[in-house]
Amino acid sequence: MLWVRFWGQQAIILAVIVAVASWIGGYLAKAFDHKPAALDGWFRPIENGLLRLVGYRNHVPAMTWRQYTAALLWSNLFMALLLYTVLVLQGHLPFNPQHLPGMEPTLAFNTAASFITNTNWQAYTGETTLSNFSQMAAITFPMFTSAATGFGAAIAFIRGLIGRPHLGNFYEDMIRLIVRILLPGAILAGLLLVLAGVPQTLAPTVHITGPQGLAQAIPRGPVASLDSIKHFGTNGGGFYGQNSAHPLENPTPLSCALQALLMSALPAALPFAFGRMLGRPRQGWVIFLGMAAMFLIFQVVIVCAEVAGNPMLTRAGLDQAMSAWQAGGSMEGKEVRFGEALTSLFTTCTTAMTTGTVNCMHDSLTPMGGFVPLSLMMLNCVYGGKGVGFMNYMMYGILAVFLAGLMVGRTPELFGKKIEQPEMLLASLSILFHPLFIIAPTVVAVLLPMALSSLNNLGYHGFTEILYAYTSAVANNGSAFAGLNANTPWYNLSLGVMILLGRYLSIIALLAIAGSLMQKKRLAESPGTLKTDTPLFAVVWVAVIGLVGALTFFPFVALGPIAEQGAMAHGRLF
Repeated sequence: MLWVRFWGQQAIILAVIVAVASWIGGYLAKAFDHKPAALDGWFRPIENGLLRLVGYRNHVPAMTWRQYTAALLWSNLFMALLLYTVLVLQGHLPFNPQHLPGMEPTLAFNTAASFITNTNWQAYTGETTLSNFSQMAAITFPMFTSAATGFGAAIAFIRGLIGRPHLGNFYEDMIRLIVRILLPGAILAGLLLVLAGVPQTLAPTVHITGPQGLAQAIPRGPVASLDSIKHFGTNGGGFYGQNSAHPLENPTPLSCALQALLMSALPAALPFAFGRMLGRPRQGWVIFLGMAAMFLIFQVVIVCAEVAGNPMLTRAGLDQAMSAWQAGGSMEGKEVRFGEALTSLFTTCTTAMTTGTVNCMHDSLTPMGGFVPLSLMMLNCVYGGKGVGFMNYMMYGILAVFLAGLMVGRTPELFGKKIEQPEMLLASLSILFHPLFIIAPTVVAVLLPMALSSLNNLGYHGFTEILYAYTSAVANNGSAFAGLNANTPWYNLSLGVMILLGRYLSIIALLAIAGSLMQKKRLAESPGTLKTDTPLFAVVWVAVIGLVGALTFFPFVALGPIAEQGAMAHGRLF
C-alpha cells in the first residue's frame, strides 16, 4: 500500500503535467503561427503598444537568422549591464529597509550573467544580500526576459526547421511570450502560492522571540511573485538561500507539487507546439515520449537510490537507533514534509527542465542519487528549460538522421530538408561546446589550490562538487552541490564566463542551422524518405543521445558519483 501511494503520487503529478503541456503546446502553436487564439482581443493592444516602444509602429519586419541573433545578443547585453548596475549600486537605491550595501563586483558579474541567461546560480544568500528592490529589478525582472529569450529562440528554430519563409522577429516573439504566456501564468501561480502560505509583501524583516526564548529574524518580501516566475519560466534560484526547501517559499506538499507542475509545463509543451506547427501532431508525440522515456529512467534510478538509504548505517549497527530515518530512505538534507517521493520527483524535474530550484540539498543525495541531476544537466535535452533543451534534442535528431541515412544508403533528410555539410558542421560544434565548457574548467579547477580551497569534502565527492558546479553553469541550470563555497573571485569569474558561453554559443549555432534549413526547398516524401515520427526512429534518437552522452561524460561521472557509490558499498568514508 505504501508503494502504491508512493508511485501513485508521482504518477498523478506527471499525468497533470502531460495534460497541461498538451494544452499549452496547442496555444503556443496558434499564437506563434499568427493564427486566431484565445484572448487575442486582450493581448494584441498590449503587444502593439510594447512594439511601438521598441520602434515598430506600423509593421514588424521579419528577420534573417543573423538579425534575429544580433537582436537577441544586443538586448541581453543591455539588460545584463542594467542588472549589474542595480546590484553594485543597491545601497543607494530605494526599497532597502535593511540598508544592505552594494554587491561585490565579481559577485555582481556572476549574478548578472547568471540571471540574464536564465541560469539563476546564486553564490549568495538572497535574504541577507539583496534588498527588495534588487530582488524585483535584478532578479524577478530578468526571470521574464531570460525565459522569453530562450523560448523565442526555440520558436525561431522551429520555424526554420519546418520550412517557414522566415524566422520571425525577436522583439515580437519576446513580447508575445511575456504578455501571453509568462505574465498570465506567473500571476495565476503567484495567487495560488499566496493561498498556500507563501508571503508577498514589501514589509521589512520581522523580529520575534522563539519558543525557547531565542531571538529570531524572519525576512519577508515579494516572495510569491518571485517564486511563481522562477518555476514557470524555468529560472530557479530563490528569495531565500534554501529556495524551495525553505518553509516560507515552499510550505506544503501541495505547493511542492504545484511548483513541479509549473517548471515542467513550458518545456514539456514545446514538442506538442512543434508537432502542431509542423502539421504532424504525431511527430510531437514521438519527441515528447522520447524525452519522457529518458526522464522516467532517471526518475527510477534516483528513487531507488534514495529509498535504499546508506548501507553503512546498517553495518555500523545503527539500525534501531536510525530505524525511522532508514525506513524512509536517506532523509539527510531533505524536508520531512515532502518525503522521498516529492523530493526525488522535484530533483529530477528541476534538472531535466534545467530550472535549478531545489527542495532538498543535492549535496546530501546518495552518490547514485546525485548521479541523476548531474547526468540530466550533462545531456541538457531531456525537455530542458528556456527552449534550449528542445533545440538540443532536435540537434541530436539531426545527428540521428545523418547516421541513419548513412547506414541505409539514403540521403539524410529531416522534415523534408536535406541535412548536408553546413548543418552537420554546426551541429557538431554545438555538441562539442557543451562538454568542452564543462570539462576544461573542471580540470583547471582541480589543479588550482585556490579552487580546491573552496571544498568542504575530499575524494570522489569533492570532485563531484566541482564537476557539478560547472555542469550546472554551462547547462544554465543553477542548482549546486552545497559543499562547494562558490563565492570566491575564481568561481564567480570562471562560472560567470562559462554561463555566458554555455548559453549563447549554442543558441548562435542552432539559429544558424535554422537559417540554413530555411533557405532549402522542401522535398516531397518518397518511398525512400526516412520517417522520423515512428517508434523505431524514436528509439534511434534516444540511443544516439545516450551513446554520445556516455562517450563524452562517462569518464568524469565514473570518477565522481559512480566511484563514490562503490566506495560507500565497501564502507569507505571521506
